[in-house]
Order: sequence, then C-alpha cells, then structure tokens
Amino acid sequence: MRQTDGMRVFGLTGGLASGKSSVAAHWRGRGLPVIDADALARDVVGPGSEALGEIASEFGAELLREGVLDRKELARRVFGHPDQLRRLEAITHPRIEQLRRSRLAQLSAAGEPLVCCEIPLLFEKGLEAQLRPIVVVSIPAELQLERARQRDGSAGAELQARLAAQLPLADKLAGADYVIDNQGTAEQLRAGADRVLGELCRALGVDPTRYRLPV
Repeated sequence: MRQTDGMRVFGLTGGLASGKSSVAAHWRGRGLPVIDADALARDVVGPGSEALGEIASEFGAELLREGVLDRKELARRVFGHPDQLRRLEAITHPRIEQLRRSRLAQLSAAGEPLVCCEIPLLFEKGLEAQLRPIVVVSIPAELQLERARQRDGSAGAELQARLAAQLPLADKLAGADYVIDNQGTAEQLRAGADRVLGELCRALGVDPTRYRLPV
C-alpha cells in the first residue's frame, strides 16, 4: 500500500457498470476521501485547458460544442480503435496522474489517514503496485450488461467495444485483495462496502469510528 507522510492510499476498481461508483459514493458519505479518476479526466479536459486544445487538434475541432468537449462522441471514436485510444491517453493520462498526485498531497497535508483512489482501468494501466490493497467490485457478466444498458443507453456494439478495452472480471478478481459482491440489492452492496472498509481500517490501524461504521 502506498503511504504519503502517514496517509495510506488504496485502490477501488471493477468493470463497466459494476457498482464501484456506488461503493465510492457510500464511502464518501461515511467521510472517506475518494479520488475519482473519471472526475480527474473531466477536469483535465475542461474548457480552455491545454489538453482540450490538443484533443481538438488531434481529433477534430468538431468535438467541441461551445468550447466543451463532447465526451460521448470522443468515446465513440476511440473505443474499439486502439491506435486512437493510445493517442488520446498520451494527451490525458500524464495530466490525470499529475492531478491525482496533487489531490493526494492536499489530503495528506489535511491529516487524512486513509484515501481511496477509484480507477476503472487500474489493472489495465499497471497501477496495482502503487495502490494495494485493491478492492474489486464484482458483478456477473449478464447483470453487468443489463445495468450498463439501463444506465447509459449504449448500443450493443458500443458497449462491447468499451468492455473490450477492459480486462475480464476474472483477471481483476485474481489481482484483488478485497472483493465486494454486487449481484444483490443496493442495501447488500452498502453492507459489503462497510465490511471491506472495516477490514481495511483494522488492517491499517485506522479507527473505524472515524467513518461511522456499524459495530
């Protein structure tokens, strides 16, 4: 596990529509800081940003709608096209990592004992050594597809292209230190999230009452 001046950092990941964002939101509600890689990705391509200018030059100015990136259209262009995806990542990923490190430094300075980094492509980007222990949210493939369609309204081909960019769930589970099962109800997911956070606190010597965990 990464340590920053006494602050511990761990990773949270899972497949598309697995429920990892629901886990992250629940933990935030308990007072645990969670750095969301998707939110960082939106920040680095904000209006007027250097990265946005590079994306417009590389992929076309028509991707900008009144100065705002059309992220859905960009995703349609790069998912399923590895060369274009690599070109995009070369623009965004160094900036995302720089921003993540800056947020971690701020939280460390604020005296936070424990921080979660929510990263959908944690394993795919080789970040596991930095972010152990790793929590994986698990969901059966059929349920994952159903929830992804309900959430995003994605067409089958687009959905399959996004899934193809991710490691199979079995590979993520093989690299997990903790697993939260999400094939049940929302209440059961929250209970699983509390259980894992409690186990992390006990393993790291962090007072679980800080996060108002059930006894």
